[in-house]
Formats: sequence, C-alpha cells, structure tokens
Amino acid sequence: MAQQHEHPTHAEPAPPFPEQEQQPPGREADMQPLADHGEDSYVGHGRLTDRVALITGADSGIGRAVAIAFAREGADVLCSYWNEDEDAAETKRLVEDAGRRCITVAGDIGDREHSLALVERAHEELGRLDVLVNNAAFQMVYDSFLDIPPDELEFVFRTNILAMFHLCQAAVPKMRPGSTIVNTTSIQAAQPSPQLLHYAATKGAISTFTKGLAQELAERGIRVNAVAPGPIWTPLVMMSFPAEKNAQFGGDTPLGRPGQPGELAPLYVFLASEDSRYISGEVIGATGGKPLH
Repeated sequence: MAQQHEHPTHAEPAPPFPEQEQQPPGREADMQPLADHGEDSYVGHGRLTDRVALITGADSGIGRAVAIAFAREGADVLCSYWNEDEDAAETKRLVEDAGRRCITVAGDIGDREHSLALVERAHEELGRLDVLVNNAAFQMVYDSFLDIPPDELEFVFRTNILAMFHLCQAAVPKMRPGSTIVNTTSIQAAQPSPQLLHYAATKGAISTFTKGLAQELAERGIRVNAVAPGPIWTPLVMMSFPAEKNAQFGGDTPLGRPGQPGELAPLYVFLASEDSRYISGEVIGATGGKPLH
C-alpha cells in the first residue's frame, strides 16, 4: 500500500480585517495585516536566467511580488514607480538580496518622454530588454461616474492604458525573438463596478490591447499576455476604498478572502518564461473563484 503523506496548508488572512484606509499613493508598511509578496516563500528555478525585465508599479503590491520572483528566477530588473520612494527602496533591497541588479526609477509613466526614457535606461544600463511587465495603475471609487473629476479621468487613462502604448512602442524595437510582454488587467474588465468606472474602462481596454498586440507581434517572435487579478491585498486597495469596505475586502469571493501579491507572481513568471511558449493573446484570471466571463 502506498504511504499517505499529509500536505500542510497555509492559511491566508481572511476578513474581517482592521478598519483602515490610506491617502494616495498608499504605503506597504501601513497595511494591517502586511501583504505577502513571496519574500519568505518564493523559490526560483532559473526560468529567467540573465534576462532583463522592466516592471511598472514595482514598488509595492503585485509589482513588488513580480520583481522578487523574477530576480529569484535569475533576472535583472528595472523597477518603475510613481513617487513611493520608501516602498521602492525595499523592493530594490529584495531584488539585490537575490543576487540580481536592480534600478529604481520614479516618475509619471503617463508622460510619454518618461516612458521612453525607462526603456532606454533598462536597455542601456542592464544590457538588453527581454520582458516588459505593464503593471502600474491608479483607481479611486466614486458614488457616481458623474463625480469623477476631469483631471483624474485623464490621469487614470494616461497611467493605466496610454502608458502601455508608449512603453510598448519604445520596447518592441529593442526586443529579440523570445521576448515577452505581460500586462495587468483586472476582473473589472469583465465585471465592471460602477463605482470604479474609469478604472474598469481602462482595464477593458488593456484586455483588448493585449489580444490585438499579440497578433501583430507574433511575427517578431514576441508573445503578449495578460493577468486579470480579482481582489488583491495591496496599498492600491487601502487608498481607494473606505475603511469599512477594506475591513471586508475579498470576503465575497468563493475562496472567501483576497489574494496576496505573492500568489500572482508565479503567473507572471510562467507568462514571461519559455514554459508558456505556445501561449499568446491570452488573459489569465487570478480571481479567488470569480468567473472572468
């Protein structure tokens, strides 16, 4: 008779959480409980050895988790972020602790010149560009779309979708066959919340952008895919929603809790590596059991 082995389960935090909210742009160290980016759990297997990745929104949340995972898989990383210097410094420390090079660059990716400069810097200082992760985003809730300020409406579209055009237009000519682009869309693309309509609209655009760009870049040998997260425990959440909603965040998923950033990182590694070499133009969900369609 085969011997039975019990596999220990790791219980992730589930609501209710302490009531909390933050001012934009949010800060990792102020979250209760702290998010798990895979700092103590992610083990690399050389899937991205000596590759170079540019990751936007890499100071915190999903971006930090992806930076950690990529570094432990052997990649050097340029971490782009808005203005969260303290969080970015911690991401840089974690990447360098994995023995890889890390450049952190602050600025507004909605500014085309800044986005072009990010690509140039990654290519020049790290020697090449193999993976572009378009992850940065901004959201804020409103009782009605009538309340969304015009300047914020433009900022959200510039940050969430227009920046992807700028970054991809700069990156693709420098990418070799076998390179990859991974975009972060959202369950909001398929199940838009009226209170997040400007954010949800950009996420729908990202899904369409991913599927269309993948068709053009196939002849260059560049694959393009996207990850669609559901509720993930990040500073973006803490700065977007009121305290009472954050206390129950993710509790309405079939799994009964929000996801942790570190739980998404393996998806980005998979889509960036040769393990997914026959996959392009796909949107893969990580939603806690909520359907994407």
